[in-house]
Amino acid sequence: MPISCIIVIPCLNEERHIGRLLEQLRPAARRLGARIVVADGGSDDATCAIVGRIADEDDSVVLIDNPRRIQSAAVNLAVRQFGNGCRYLIRIDAHGGYPDDYCDRLIDEALETDADSIVVSMLTKGTGPVQRAAAAAQNSRLGTGGSRHRHRSNGEWVDHGHHALMRIDVFRRVGGYDESFTHNEDAELDHRLRQGGYSIWMSGRTRMTYFPRNSLKGLYRQYLGYGRGRARNVLKHRVMPKLRQLAPLMVAPAALLAILTPLHWLFAPPLGLWAAICLAYGGRLAWRAGDPKLALAGVSAMIMHFAWSLGFWQQLAGVGMRGRDA
Repeated sequence: MPISCIIVIPCLNEERHIGRLLEQLRPAARRLGARIVVADGGSDDATCAIVGRIADEDDSVVLIDNPRRIQSAAVNLAVRQFGNGCRYLIRIDAHGGYPDDYCDRLIDEALETDADSIVVSMLTKGTGPVQRAAAAAQNSRLGTGGSRHRHRSNGEWVDHGHHALMRIDVFRRVGGYDESFTHNEDAELDHRLRQGGYSIWMSGRTRMTYFPRNSLKGLYRQYLGYGRGRARNVLKHRVMPKLRQLAPLMVAPAALLAILTPLHWLFAPPLGLWAAICLAYGGRLAWRAGDPKLALAGVSAMIMHFAWSLGFWQQLAGVGMRGRDA
């Protein structure tokens, strides 16, 4: 008997990927008795036209409008409209890559482990020089601090990971995603899951591929948002950043101190040491891969650390100035 679930794809301007992704997911939807819900956040390219054509020929595919634009709101909206009678929610990133049996493996592990949420590890890949360098940085311990979901797993109980599947009754019980979060909404929800006594299993059978930003400016903006999201989580739940996050947190303050170098040379070493470590790490990656272009991974890591740190402290400063979450 097929298991009823909804496969939710939040998207915005994904005309290059959405058609191929839907063609890949449709067989799985048929096998699982699932509905695919594409929640569009206001695309101004051909995304909606592509999804509309596919939906016209396949009633398991539906397109809905997500006026709030952000991913957290997209998933919440899809669950409200189509979650009744369904057991599981599967979240798919429009810009990600997935094995053909991705949804099947998630369902299998949910049934075998009786987990309330299944998360997956992610491998980051790129094509152009900037994207490949960003991917190398994000796949490294320098870039991620050893975050579990950035590395292959054999299957284990965890506190957090990249969201893949969740029991809809549990999702509703904890209140779904907090739509005030534009970034880090997954970690925030995982915190509430753990507080509620619910279990999170990291898949050992499947994983996803993530394609990073293809410009340094895009990478900077992305990690600025991640930093702000982490600060919001800290403020909302009064939780301390993890040990692996403390060193990157000090990058923006170190940069601020470096401005005072004309007053005394001792203000410069913290920033200089951090920059040297990042650039040396990028050089090591390039040497080991035999690809000089990968040296840019050190620059990517510097952008990721600085933007994340700056976003975190900006969020805290905003709260201090206004007395509320920014």
